[in-house]
Amino acid sequence: MNRPIRALATAAAIALVAACASVGGGPGGTDTNGGPTADQTSGRPAVVWPIKVREHVDLWLHGYAMLQEDTTFVPFFKRGYGTEMTVLKNRANVVTQLDANRDKLRARLVVNPQLINAQFVPLNFSSWADLTQTVDLFIRSDGNPRAASSQQQATAIAFLAAYFQTQADRDWLRLFVQSLSDESTRFYHSYWLQQQREKSNVLELTDTLWQRTYRPRMQRFLNNTQQGQGDILLSLPLDGEGRTQTNGTRSNIMTVSFPDRPNDAVEAIYVIAHEAVGSIASTAVSDNITPEQRRTGLGERYQSAAAVRGGALLIQRTSPEILDGYMRYYLRSVNRPAGSNVTTTFQSTFSIPDTIRDALNRQLDVVLGGI
Repeated sequence: MNRPIRALATAAAIALVAACASVGGGPGGTDTNGGPTADQTSGRPAVVWPIKVREHVDLWLHGYAMLQEDTTFVPFFKRGYGTEMTVLKNRANVVTQLDANRDKLRARLVVNPQLINAQFVPLNFSSWADLTQTVDLFIRSDGNPRAASSQQQATAIAFLAAYFQTQADRDWLRLFVQSLSDESTRFYHSYWLQQQREKSNVLELTDTLWQRTYRPRMQRFLNNTQQGQGDILLSLPLDGEGRTQTNGTRSNIMTVSFPDRPNDAVEAIYVIAHEAVGSIASTAVSDNITPEQRRTGLGERYQSAAAVRGGALLIQRTSPEILDGYMRYYLRSVNRPAGSNVTTTFQSTFSIPDTIRDALNRQLDVVLGGI
């Protein structure tokens, strides 16, 4: 979930900036050897909420997964992801700039934890080339939109400046992008392509489940919460806490976990439900906590639990046959055994005050219109 700073740069502005930028995009783009491209779509172009993959999004999130201490209640990244990647690189005798610069990059994340929010940045770009070219413009302008030569450039600079506000943050971004480019060249690009080949059947099955069964059941909810259209990205590093960017009724992006096996394909549906209720969960929490609870961070904990509980309520109303699987998935995500009564364990693990639970139920009743 974790909605980002609302995007300031339109797709048209970013595309124009990338076309005019002076520095090439580096690795992480399309495959020249016949493999999947950086933006592979399982469904037809006109399909509602198509399932896709995007290499540059995975590369960016991979970088964060290798750097940050994932201490959130519902993990951002798959448990053991960093260790698994390190083992694969060691086995291949690969050392990259991301490895060499890890301590320096991690240190800045500790000093400024708000940089974690920049995980949403790649969702605004169509490719690694577009992203790196815009970052180059941002760095050269010292993060000042007034240094831009066009309104489109100024908009793109302002977008990045919302995440990287100081010189130290801009230095971190420059080093991070350089490190990721090397990581892609030496390791991640080939790894990503291999994963897409091995998981092509998982992608296809996930798309089938979503388009033929679960999206039609959830579409009314999506329409009535201004999420009628958008893209769903399956991302290799992510776990149960997805990344969603809401930009209106048609320009939304949900980035969710890429299941490991065909039998696990429904796990993507679980995370989609969790992401879809993010906005109403946030409202239910903000309307029912005190200023003191907000200051102490309790509201943030409630919001994480409310999104999980809200996803369960949406599943219960639209696809009750997978509710048990949803609850077990999120219990595994936070490393809790299901116990003898899954529902009881789930509700106690993701505990929220009755006022927030009741607010979630009321909002779902209104949005779904009684179905």
